[in-house]
Amino acid sequence: MIRISPLFSDGAVLCRRKEIRIFGEAENGARIHCELRDEKDGLLCQGSGIAFGGRWLILLPPQEARTGCRLVISDGKETWCAMDISIGEVFLAGGQSNMEMELQNADEGTELIAEHVNPMLRYFNVPKCAWFSPEREHAWAGARWQAIEPGRGWNMSAVAYFFAMKLQQHLQVPVGVIDSYWGGTSITCWMEESWLRRTGEGARILEAYAEKTRGMTLESYLEKEKVFQETLGAWNAGVAAFKVAHPGCAWEEVVASEGECPWNPPDGPASPYRPGGLYETMIAPLSPLALTGILFYQGETDATSVNSRYDDLMICLIHRWREAFQDRELPFLFVQLPMWIAGGQPDSKTWPVLRLCQSTVRDMVRHTGMVCLLDQGEYNNLHPTNKRVVGERLFELARKEIYGEAGDVSPRVMERRVEGSMMTLQTSQPLMTRDGREPALLELAGGDGIYCPARAVLEGSLLHLTAAGVERPLRARYAWTDFGSVNLFAASGLPLEPFEI
Repeated sequence: MIRISPLFSDGAVLCRRKEIRIFGEAENGARIHCELRDEKDGLLCQGSGIAFGGRWLILLPPQEARTGCRLVISDGKETWCAMDISIGEVFLAGGQSNMEMELQNADEGTELIAEHVNPMLRYFNVPKCAWFSPEREHAWAGARWQAIEPGRGWNMSAVAYFFAMKLQQHLQVPVGVIDSYWGGTSITCWMEESWLRRTGEGARILEAYAEKTRGMTLESYLEKEKVFQETLGAWNAGVAAFKVAHPGCAWEEVVASEGECPWNPPDGPASPYRPGGLYETMIAPLSPLALTGILFYQGETDATSVNSRYDDLMICLIHRWREAFQDRELPFLFVQLPMWIAGGQPDSKTWPVLRLCQSTVRDMVRHTGMVCLLDQGEYNNLHPTNKRVVGERLFELARKEIYGEAGDVSPRVMERRVEGSMMTLQTSQPLMTRDGREPALLELAGGDGIYCPARAVLEGSLLHLTAAGVERPLRARYAWTDFGSVNLFAASGLPLEPFEI
């Protein structure tokens, strides 16, 4: 008996211009034959493979974009057919809650879901399962591709939706998105243990988690998890009811009525938040699918735990995913953390450290790109609902990094020079202050390493900085705060990236 991955079910989107990889499960030694046929039933290509270790893989030659195709797979005893197959761009959308936010919960979502129609845009939701239970196997077997039409798309990542809709309209080819994310997760959840141990921080986290959960059984964990989910579900229901009764209410009003989120998930052997777990259940089953690129929005959970080593972990994750999907140059586009602080809390200065780690990854790893959201954070709201701006900035980044076009990206500091008490920074684009005031959140430090507020004079792509008490500036930084208001922008309306130089 052959089993085909649900990634190749009716309505699937296969990656164009790359080797097509079709895979599934079968008894060892079974010979599997696959044909890809066009809309007129003409043979586009075919291939065969033999099952080994219970799995089989068939490689087909690259194809150009098209719709209305058919996949025919046979082991000589039974034949399986998938209809309405498209060939186009395929992206994996991963990360935590801001990538996870569904279209139905984002600005414009309700209106779009009622009316949108785009059969060329399709999505596949990977079931959220933290361990290999019978429920996970059932959910995975039933996962299917869906096309965008009225009443559907509500459970698609809002960020991925706005990105993919823009991309599809721009390229005029089919676009498929595979959603695989989980709110509240650390980056360590998305690599298996053997890869985590390639970094010192990953090894430390694994050992600390093992010590914390030593002696815990699966049964005791599941009981604690049940209580947690019931408590969280009651709070979510209360929040939803309050929002319905008070349309347009501020988040502070919600918290005043319903209390802070009871976020205290238990640790244990099947926790989705354990290091290494979700890679096994939500990423490994997707490989070695051919992808156009990866979209990644994560880091909030790690801002206070591994912030200074986040770059090591993220570089490791990029290499791991590229190996899994058998593409050393697979484009990896990610979102830098915006401004955020919890109401009434002091500025921890941990978010700017993680933002800097993210820009370091972009600078160190080829075929990566980063979207700056420094102007999009909200006070005391970790989950802004304006996801169109995130998705469309990712689209502009993809235009530049994947398609070689002139996409709009944020300006950044390129180099510096020091003359006396003045440091001059060269930026990649001319800057202006959007509010007409002096540039804010800039600082200079001298040999003592103490940063002082800097005064800035703009001159096109030059930023001249001086600071009282800093006679010989050695370092400069910008937006070194968890939350603040920025006013430095390019003519495109995109904010200057935060930096330390």
